[in-house]
Amino acid sequence: MKVEKRTKATEGILIMCVGVVCLCINDAIAKTLTDGYSPLQILFMRNAIALPFVIALVLKLGGPQALRSYRPMAHLLRGILWLSAATLFFTGLSYLGLAEATTLIFAAPVFVTALTALVLKEKVGLARWSFVLLGFLGVLIVVRPGTATFQMASLFPLATAFLYALLMISSRWVDPRESVWTLMLYLSGFGALLSALLQPFVWQPIQTEDIWLFLGIALLGTLGVTLITQAFRFAPAAVVAPFDYTALIWATLLGWLLWDEIPDGVTYIGASIIVLSGILIVLRERKLALKEEQESPASAELQDDPQSS
Repeated sequence: MKVEKRTKATEGILIMCVGVVCLCINDAIAKTLTDGYSPLQILFMRNAIALPFVIALVLKLGGPQALRSYRPMAHLLRGILWLSAATLFFTGLSYLGLAEATTLIFAAPVFVTALTALVLKEKVGLARWSFVLLGFLGVLIVVRPGTATFQMASLFPLATAFLYALLMISSRWVDPRESVWTLMLYLSGFGALLSALLQPFVWQPIQTEDIWLFLGIALLGTLGVTLITQAFRFAPAAVVAPFDYTALIWATLLGWLLWDEIPDGVTYIGASIIVLSGILIVLRERKLALKEEQESPASAELQDDPQSS
């Protein structure tokens, strides 16, 4: 049994790493395309091309029942959050280095923990608040407000991280009968629909040589999200989630190869602190989840025991 669990965990980690590589290349292509196209047009093309494949994938892995939503308005809200977040991130990519923009995205888990307490009114202990403050310290080191190196554009990926955090929290408002494949389908569908409505304001004729880039971003974006989703089905979040941070390695490598971008030492320090904060939050959440699982059977037995009353 232990060997089987280790094998599953290894498979989950490998799938996660491949998915992360796909999304990093996806972001690099998006950065290239922002030279000639609006982020909204890039996102529309990505979603429109990918949607038929997403529908086929959802039907295969989730079955016909995955097409049904019990709370479509919740999915509409998630679509607005996703499109806003992705638009801000692609806008940031047009001004910032790939590694720097990617680093600031990883503030999302920090925002999730803070919003869990402030919006959902859930109890967040001293340990997790400490990790949140540590994460924000890392963000301040990367952004460096008030210094000569500060760029207003760094606020774009930071706002993206905040909206991604809201997107993660919004999954609480989706009907529990809906599978992860339903969430994926409606996110892609509403992303395509909402961005389509905005095309009259941003559309530019697509150059022939860019068609392959749009096909690539649609394929890699869909593949990356699918693989990462599958990774969490193979192994616990505490095992695979930390490997999401390998994106910083690939973003740095791609930025150097394609644009000769090399982050400075201060950015590396800030990135390390953000990563450490995110991993500590994941591990703490896992520990609390295990504690709740262990306490649940005990409390159930206590309630069922006539002598307990």
